[in-house]
Amino acid sequence: MGGGMKRLAKDTAIYGVSSIAGKFLNWLLVPMYVRVLPHAGDYGIVTNLYAWVALLLVALTYGMETGLFRFINKKEEKEPLRVYSTTLFSIGCTSLLFLLAGFCFLHPISHILGYGDHPEYIGMFLGIVATDAFCSIPFAYLRYQNRPVRFAAIKLMNIFLNIGLNLFFLVLCPWLYLHMPGLIDWFYSPDYGVGYIFIANVITVIAVFLFLLPEIFQAFRAKADFPLLRQMLRYSFPIMILGIAGVFNQTADKIIFPFLFEDKVFAQEQLGIYGACFKIALVMVMFIQAFRYAYEPFIFARNKEKGGHRAYIEGMRYFILFGLLIFLGVMFYIDLLKYFVTPAYYPGLRVVPIVMLGELFFGIYFNLSFWYKLTDQTHWGAWFSMIGCLATVLIILLFAREYGYMACAWASFVCNLLMMLLSYFIGQKKYPIAYDLKSAFTYLGVAAILYTAGMMPVIESVFIRIVYRTFLLILFVTFIIKRDLPLHELPVVGHYFRKK
Repeated sequence: MGGGMKRLAKDTAIYGVSSIAGKFLNWLLVPMYVRVLPHAGDYGIVTNLYAWVALLLVALTYGMETGLFRFINKKEEKEPLRVYSTTLFSIGCTSLLFLLAGFCFLHPISHILGYGDHPEYIGMFLGIVATDAFCSIPFAYLRYQNRPVRFAAIKLMNIFLNIGLNLFFLVLCPWLYLHMPGLIDWFYSPDYGVGYIFIANVITVIAVFLFLLPEIFQAFRAKADFPLLRQMLRYSFPIMILGIAGVFNQTADKIIFPFLFEDKVFAQEQLGIYGACFKIALVMVMFIQAFRYAYEPFIFARNKEKGGHRAYIEGMRYFILFGLLIFLGVMFYIDLLKYFVTPAYYPGLRVVPIVMLGELFFGIYFNLSFWYKLTDQTHWGAWFSMIGCLATVLIILLFAREYGYMACAWASFVCNLLMMLLSYFIGQKKYPIAYDLKSAFTYLGVAAILYTAGMMPVIESVFIRIVYRTFLLILFVTFIIKRDLPLHELPVVGHYFRKK
């Protein structure tokens, strides 16, 4: 593992404190939601609206995060602060316009989305999206400055504050209302339920904005450059298209599903079950996000150096290796992870392996995507994402009414697999990189054999089943260490294994 890979692994670990550990803590809110909220349909509301948040967040950043890294690392670029200021000015203006337009049409939007009785849900949701979009640029600038510790600290503050507010509104307030109502009845309504999840998020994003003020004020040390902005928009617009299509591929099931059934209560309940079990597969998403935070600025910086291709090859190899390890870990311990939700949600556990493999394909696609970003041919990414988006929508529309949320899980799987294959084969013609396919297929084959060996046998005892699967997981770890991951080359812990 070369020096560049060690730095990448180190930064991924630090970013992981916020994206993996932080999201893991937030992830632990789901067991509380499914137990505190009275109906699965209530969690269906959360699943539906936060799917819209993810989609709109990509639209409101319109590829400018990637554009920031691309233009700030150009050889001819001598004023990084000018690029940052220009990017923040652009995102700030569009976020403000979005917020104003949303509040002007708040009631019609609420009725269209099926929340006419609670337009304030949509109002809070608009504020969350606009603020998150604006704050994404200071966070990106922290990544450019190689300040993962401050990045992680603010992200963790966000997570802990959100968790604390959720516990306050959904656990402590109901208890106080029963035993000491005079303390809180001036602001707390026991019937508001799921609305307090949105209130907690509004308070959290405001706090994040305040913590980022030093980075935001840095942008005022330079003026926005409008000729530069036009160049950045030309570069970033295709990324926005592929980003919207890519996120829609991941959220289309949660957005479209409620519209496919006349019985809205049934639809929200099914969506709640799917959304809660989908969260179990979020472990893979956390890993991909942590990897992406470190990998994107790393790759754009290495592109200016000789031998950059080696970094892409090594990055892909280690991503696949650890991705498969996470997949096997989650599936082998699904008997424990299922207690993440209540028995009413257990039928949805069938989606976990399908969704996790789909997310692994998406992570590989992300690694492959740098060929069109580095060659400024981002329109290819837009095409890949739109094709994947079309496949997702068609599968959901054709099969969701008959097969329910299982069709949604398979739609995600097929979409990500299709985009991965398109990006690889076209990329090899446009920007050939000799990826280590032999190692990749070896890892996949061994993981598939161990997965089959672990899941197929019928073992009645949960304890024996877990012990057996743990042994198989140790076999996989031993295999990858012996074959391709010598312990003495690992960052942080490597010096403990070096030969004396």
